[in-house]
Amino acid sequence: MNVNADVIVVGAGLAGLVATHELVKAGRRVLVIDQENRNNLGGQAFWSLGGLFFVDSPEQRRLGIKDSHELALADWMGSAGFDREREDHWPRQWARAYVDFAATEKREYLRELGLKVVPTVGWAERGGGSASGHGNSVPRFHLTWGTGPEVVRIFAEPVLEGEKRGMVTFEFRHQVDDLIVEDGAVVGVRGTVLEPTDLERGKASSRTAVGEFEFRAKAVIVTSGGIGGNHDLVRKNWPTERVGPAPETMISGVPAHVDGRMLAITENAGGNIVNRDRMWHYTEGIINWDPIWPNHAIRIIPGPSSLWLDATGRRLPAPNFPGFDTNQTMKAILATGHDYSWYILTQSIIEKEFALSGSEQNPDVTGKDIKLLLRSRLAKGAPGPVEAFKQHGVDFVVADNLRELVDGMNKIARGPQLEFDQVEGEVLARDRQFDNKFGKDLQRMAITNARQYRSDKLTRVAKPHRLLDPEHGPLIAVRLNILTRKTLGGLETNLDSQVIRADGEAFDGLYAAGEVAGFGGGGVHGYNALEGTFLGGCIFSGRAAGRALARELA
Repeated sequence: MNVNADVIVVGAGLAGLVATHELVKAGRRVLVIDQENRNNLGGQAFWSLGGLFFVDSPEQRRLGIKDSHELALADWMGSAGFDREREDHWPRQWARAYVDFAATEKREYLRELGLKVVPTVGWAERGGGSASGHGNSVPRFHLTWGTGPEVVRIFAEPVLEGEKRGMVTFEFRHQVDDLIVEDGAVVGVRGTVLEPTDLERGKASSRTAVGEFEFRAKAVIVTSGGIGGNHDLVRKNWPTERVGPAPETMISGVPAHVDGRMLAITENAGGNIVNRDRMWHYTEGIINWDPIWPNHAIRIIPGPSSLWLDATGRRLPAPNFPGFDTNQTMKAILATGHDYSWYILTQSIIEKEFALSGSEQNPDVTGKDIKLLLRSRLAKGAPGPVEAFKQHGVDFVVADNLRELVDGMNKIARGPQLEFDQVEGEVLARDRQFDNKFGKDLQRMAITNARQYRSDKLTRVAKPHRLLDPEHGPLIAVRLNILTRKTLGGLETNLDSQVIRADGEAFDGLYAAGEVAGFGGGGVHGYNALEGTFLGGCIFSGRAAGRALARELA
């Protein structure tokens, strides 16, 4: 097939759109290939909450948050825990470059494209309780006004305008099977044409072949995403020694097309993969009662107040509290020999502290509807999507007393039957710490600390209370499952997003950006992510690839 393109981009997700946008700005012609249909333009980013990691932003300063490049870099490096001389060579450099970007031009770069954020700043991934270890010392999670679809829009619109001008060509339903390598350089792609489909965004599509293709260009950028939709590949790379055995039951936080195919294809062509065992999956997954893709999962983004029990009914050890340390909590859950856990909370807590990941679960912010936002977030009762899960979700139990609650939990338990006396003991021990404004319980201290932050006190953290206080009822239990999401390792790349060979040399003609590159370098996050960093990683690495090739092809 003859297409006049300077660069081929494999993957029409966020990183691919950003790279294409930068190339079109520089006057380069781009061919974008994707195995899904046009309805899926923007990929996984469309479904995201749209969180962005900024450092020392105007929004932070207005809320009295004192952030700095120095503090953010210390948090990043303490969280990443880089400890591999060869595999972490480029990730370390990407980490420093990304924090520089987040502290300087990132906000203005996005604002010039039309992106706005809400005035409150979220405090995600609060860490493991050490000043020098994992976690955000201050709130840095800036929610996009319009969530993921808005992040996609600001790059998709100029790219689609480029399509109208003949600068961009899309080939949807084209599945790349091989990279074409000649004289040590990548010069194109070949693969399978899949049967047409008009399926809605996110729906699993067929892989029925109807033809073959081959395209050539001066360079190829791989932006095909991670492995979260491919549970076999997740299990193959699971960090068993670090966090415990792979869960028997996993639910998918990404569509089926997030299959990781291009990782093996690129490796077979000579690209180097590093940090395969680093991944970012969530412990607070719930089964979507109204699914879009197979095994569709939603993550609860919690406030700090729910009591967290393992599958046997024992409280998770401190500081495994809601919203604190994802990987350490994963380890604690799997150490029980089971792959799920429980929240116990009250109606007061669910109304204020439960947020759901995903653009479709936040219609007020996604639709940029201020009136709906005020009604759903400030009025009495839980936001509509949260209430819908409480009523229809198979992981939820609601009861007027603890005995009935435990009975309901046992009906949906995948493992051991809970003993009422054990659960009651944990609840009473927790509740005794709430008779005063202080106490020795670390979770009680964490709640008090969170309410010192104005935004959390007003919108995210319930007034401290005993779980068995009937004024805050009914009682609610939630079965929490392991939800697959992000790939933290991937194709090794230099700061221009050029893929590195196994011998450490740059691979001529081959670039990678976004999740397939571990969001930059093959693992910019190291072992732990600070949240709000995934979309930003797609943007930063896609921008680097597009700008590098714009210079090289000048």
